Amino acid sequence: MSFVSQLIIIGLIVVLVALISFLLAKQYRKVGPNEVLIISGGRKRTVIEPDGTKRKIGYRYRVGGGTFVIPFIESVSTLPMEVIAMDIKTPEVHTHSGVPVMVTATAQVKIDSSDHAIRQAAEQFLGLGREGIRDVSMTILEGKMRDVIGSMTVEDIYRNRHVFAQKVIELSQGDFERMGLTILSFSLKDISDTQGYLDALGKPQIAAAKRDAVIAEAETEKEAIIKSSQARKEGEVARLEAEALIAKAQWENEAKKAESQTLVNKKKAQADYAYELERVRLSQEIKKEEAKVRLIEKEQAIKIEELEIARREKELEATVIKPADARKYQIIAEAEAEEKRAQAEARSKAELLKLEGEALAESIRSKGLAEAQALVEKAKAWEKLNQAALLEMYIDKLPDLAKAVAEPLSKVDKIILVGGEKGPGASRITAQVAEVLAQMPDVVKSLTGVDLKEYLQEKFSPKKQEEAEE
Repeated sequence: MSFVSQLIIIGLIVVLVALISFLLAKQYRKVGPNEVLIISGGRKRTVIEPDGTKRKIGYRYRVGGGTFVIPFIESVSTLPMEVIAMDIKTPEVHTHSGVPVMVTATAQVKIDSSDHAIRQAAEQFLGLGREGIRDVSMTILEGKMRDVIGSMTVEDIYRNRHVFAQKVIELSQGDFERMGLTILSFSLKDISDTQGYLDALGKPQIAAAKRDAVIAEAETEKEAIIKSSQARKEGEVARLEAEALIAKAQWENEAKKAESQTLVNKKKAQADYAYELERVRLSQEIKKEEAKVRLIEKEQAIKIEELEIARREKELEATVIKPADARKYQIIAEAEAEEKRAQAEARSKAELLKLEGEALAESIRSKGLAEAQALVEKAKAWEKLNQAALLEMYIDKLPDLAKAVAEPLSKVDKIILVGGEKGPGASRITAQVAEVLAQMPDVVKSLTGVDLKEYLQEKFSPKKQEEAEE
């Protein structure tokens, strides 16, 4: 088996395991604590009813939590366990005394948590949900409320609401237990009628209450007036007695104040005299101490002034005299150094000028000697040259002369010939250049006295050529 085949098999196994794990995880169902998970299908189970009888059922349940559901065999449903609140209002129902009334009540019901109740509710409400339970409960309670209204008078219902609620619960409990439900609470909210019976029922009590209230109010006002008058009289007497006591107390207080003021003034005079004496004595002592302090301050000032004078003398010596002496010595030293430097520079310049003059004279002498020697050598060379050599030199220079004559023509872009003989311009220019070159031997002869034509004729004569061939 190849490596690729092994990889394919391993991949298929992994995919298969993942698929199985996904299916198993999907089959694990969970519900909250306020729900019942009903799992139908699978094997049947035996349950014992409250009366002791046994019966088989084809489902199981789980209150809250979760459980594994066998795929393709079991199915899952949920049953609500939370409290269901409802408002119940009856139409007009005749009471025991024949008065039609309408009653409004509120109730809270739920599925009981016992096993028998859960089985009863699952068999009757599975698939209906909260609304199904509410509708059935409201229908039962409304019917039982009609029964209780028919058995009681309006006055009994109005005065004994708790009795009415208790009777409705007692009549409904059996029906609710057979469906697996329980009534958590029931209370009467309101009683009303369209004939005005309840209003009329309350009018005598209202009138009597108003009458009793007016009488009680009058009695209260009378007692209040009597008590108020008595209180004012007692208050006036008490006020006069209090004012007399206050006047007596004020007189005694003024007398005591006068006596106290006399003692206070006496003590104050003694204290003022003692204070003045003490102030004078302290003033004298203070003046003595101030004189001592001023004397000490003057002595300290004199010492400080002496120290300041000494400090200034030292500062003057340090900042003026010594720097001046140092500057004087520095100036003298700088002057001596400058004088020595000037003398050295003068000597150096004199020696340098002397050396430069000697070098220049030697250079001029050497140059003159060299030029004189060159002229001597040149004169000797010219003396040795014969006429043939000079002509050879002239002949060698002729091409350069021809080039110099023709060179200006090479730098001219365009030449216009005016007058003269007819013919091509180039031939005329060539002829003129040739004429200039032909005149060169005459020019050489006039300048040097050498006849170039004669030399050339002699050099290139047939006799000379034969001799050269031989």
